[in-house]
Amino acid sequence: MTRRARTPVIRLRGVEKRYPPATAALHGVDLDVFAGESLAIVGPSGSGKSTLLAVLGLLERPDAGERVVGGVDASTAKEAELTRLRREHLAFVFQAFHLVDHLTALENVEHALAVRGSGAGAGNGEARDRPAQRRTDAAAEALRSVGLGHRLHAFPPTLSGGERQRVAIARALAGRPEVLLCDEPTGNLDTATAEAVLELLLGQAAEGLAVVVVTHSPELAARCDRTVRVVDGRLEEAGRDAAA
Repeated sequence: MTRRARTPVIRLRGVEKRYPPATAALHGVDLDVFAGESLAIVGPSGSGKSTLLAVLGLLERPDAGERVVGGVDASTAKEAELTRLRREHLAFVFQAFHLVDHLTALENVEHALAVRGSGAGAGNGEARDRPAQRRTDAAAEALRSVGLGHRLHAFPPTLSGGERQRVAIARALAGRPEVLLCDEPTGNLDTATAEAVLELLLGQAAEGLAVVVVTHSPELAARCDRTVRVVDGRLEEAGRDAAA
């Protein structure tokens, strides 16, 4: 992928993050995330990778610096605005799948859409259950897109680790985000299954989604378009396909 002059979907400039009493987690971080790229964030344990992902995902407020998401300055935004930006632009995939065991794969994705508010507010004489039907349709489409059309009604305990991670990815994709933020998405998977999940994530980037992956896996990082390394809270560009 070649990046030309265009607006990043997330931009950080001079970001600082500290935790009391005196832990400095991020120092002067500058980072652009572009649509259609896969970006790996690597570094030793405790280096600030997870903090960086949380700042990118509007889950942590930086103590200083500029943060722009979806063209909106989120540096001083109130919590309601941050919630709206997360809902409209971002989605998350974690190492722990965070699925609800008593809900089917389809219901897990539907539930996430309902929480996000997707499909709510039907009007113009539409049937009252139309939003719920739209959520069901969107959830089923998302699960089919990750190869789980045959497992819509399976419960998480009956799914393999790879299938559960695919449900988690479908849940994230169903809301049509601009950025997919992944924290060790292959960490609990065997090599073959991890490869399949990675191919799925890279495929999303190829379709225009920005995919950001925190990982300890050199193999996963090497497959991404770009890699940044976090060392003691500072960012180093470890590899890229072209200049911004």
